[in-house]
Amino acid sequence: MSTFWGTDQAFRCFLAMTAEAVLWQKGELTMSEKNMLGGSGLAEVAGPLKDFAEKLGGEEGKEWLAAFKRFLRTEEPWPKVPEFPIWKTIKLGTGLKVAEDFRHALSDGGFRLSDWANGILGKPAFTAAAEETEVDLIKVTVAELGFKKGARRDQIYERAKELGLELCSPEVGPQLRLQYHDQPNGEWILVAMEPIIGSDGGPDVFYVERLDSGLWLDSNWSNPDDFWNADNQWVFCLPCK
Repeated sequence: MSTFWGTDQAFRCFLAMTAEAVLWQKGELTMSEKNMLGGSGLAEVAGPLKDFAEKLGGEEGKEWLAAFKRFLRTEEPWPKVPEFPIWKTIKLGTGLKVAEDFRHALSDGGFRLSDWANGILGKPAFTAAAEETEVDLIKVTVAELGFKKGARRDQIYERAKELGLELCSPEVGPQLRLQYHDQPNGEWILVAMEPIIGSDGGPDVFYVERLDSGLWLDSNWSNPDDFWNADNQWVFCLPCK
């Protein structure tokens, strides 16, 4: 087993010193037993353990705990954050306010709207921005997020957030469809958003697709434990500047 320290020995040493510190503090080690383990262990690890405990209790405690869990899985605790290029910038709050406005705009533009996407457009959870604003979109595959064999939707969202990406507002779905005219045939892209419960009772997210039949706005079931293949594409938002 290798670790980010590079050797099994270093990993075992860390665990041994940590165990020694815990046992010593609980009074479960005699002085002779402590000396048998190697007297320098407690002194070496006491400071880092105190620092680690303070990190866990601080504002970034969740990030430190996630890093420690990655360390225990022998993964890189602080993976290098990839720099995702901006794929497309679109406008929200363009004057389309309610579902009927979007339906008319899609129809007038020659776009296709599935029954399922049409259904979640009319749900209370679907809202549009009150003022015009621009959002930068990042298009990534599941593999580019680090899941070479695919991942569940909850894992995909969690990893994207760790990498500084944000979920999109529901309005991104129809606005992306209206503003993405040159989509290649056969491409379909899921919108990373909080799912909206559709008429069929399932949690749906929008996706945009181009088929021989035209440019579609559609939706797909997206339960937290639904599995997505490594080559599936998702759109996330960059944080507002």
